[in-house]
Amino acid sequence: MADHFSGPRALADPASDITDVYAFPSPERAGHLVLALNVFPIAAPTALFSDALVYRLRLRPVTATSADGRPAFVPGAEEWTLDVRFAAPAADGVQTGTCTTSGGAVVPLRFGDEEPAESAGLRIFAGQRLDPFFIDLAAESANHVVERLTFKEHGVNTGDGANCLSIVVELDVAAVLGPDAGPLLAVVGETITAGGHPVRLERMGRPEMKNFILQDKKFDPVNRDMELRDLYNAEDAFDLGPAYLGAYRTRLNANLPFFDRLDGAIAWPPDDQGNHPLTEMFLADFLVVDTSKPFTEGSFLEIERAVLAGRPHTTCGGRPLNDDIVDILYTLLVGGVDGAPISDGVDQAARPATRRFPFLCTPNPEPPDLPSVLAGAAAPAEDVTVS
Repeated sequence: MADHFSGPRALADPASDITDVYAFPSPERAGHLVLALNVFPIAAPTALFSDALVYRLRLRPVTATSADGRPAFVPGAEEWTLDVRFAAPAADGVQTGTCTTSGGAVVPLRFGDEEPAESAGLRIFAGQRLDPFFIDLAAESANHVVERLTFKEHGVNTGDGANCLSIVVELDVAAVLGPDAGPLLAVVGETITAGGHPVRLERMGRPEMKNFILQDKKFDPVNRDMELRDLYNAEDAFDLGPAYLGAYRTRLNANLPFFDRLDGAIAWPPDDQGNHPLTEMFLADFLVVDTSKPFTEGSFLEIERAVLAGRPHTTCGGRPLNDDIVDILYTLLVGGVDGAPISDGVDQAARPATRRFPFLCTPNPEPPDLPSVLAGAAAPAEDVTVS
């Protein structure tokens, strides 16, 4: 699942577990950018945000280039942050919080308030929502077991009906970031311990980076016994440290070819040193959104694919809420820049997101519990067939 349960620490602390990050121009208001940070997978109806964490959204200007035929996304030094913190619930159960910008604006908010908090060029919602992510996780997992495509024409959405906790921020780009910001921005979501010695617990840019691309260890010739995801989560997405960079690169160079050969053909031949053509692009692990383009669904990875193909991008990129990121990602990894479409058989959520703030649907009053969701995702390899 996109970033659900993305490591041992995330499994142990669901309040810090980022499930998804989204970034897209507002379909309602020109010149506004929408950022969504979802946490707490399979949230129970009583779930609240942690008062011991900072829920952070980070943005930097980014330059898209191509050097030696390889895509590169280089973030600038300037950075804008949005920090959302919550108090412990009051005696009546109400939870309040604040959103603080790097420019010093402080916007108070209230958990679950359908009337968004508005101030300083910001519109903010925080509360429980229906998880918009969709995937046939059993079939995706089976691909790794049998090392071939097992998707069927009609898949089963593993997390159908599950809820999460959502922070949705719509910001006036010129007012909050400045008139010269962008238009190309890199976006990352993080959960960080609050207090004098902050520790990054989770971070997310592109979906499925950890659970698709980094998780599988069996192809890694060097770090086969190493669980990299907690280490990766602790890294600064805009400035990877040198200590484990070689391990991440080795894992990507081992796992990306696995996806490439799932259809029996090779779209991404490695270079003479065994480096996969997509490794460096994925190590620059953040969403890339163009704030000058109008809202467009289906734009996930379009900017990255354009750079790979050496052509101008035509959409806003980023990640809109209803984008079928599993199909888009598999199509790129398996078939190349303009490969034949690949589908996991789940094309949308049962209740797609709307085009009105806060965009995510109201929560399911009777969500499934975690054991039933995970049990539904387990499919024996011998039961899967190639579609």
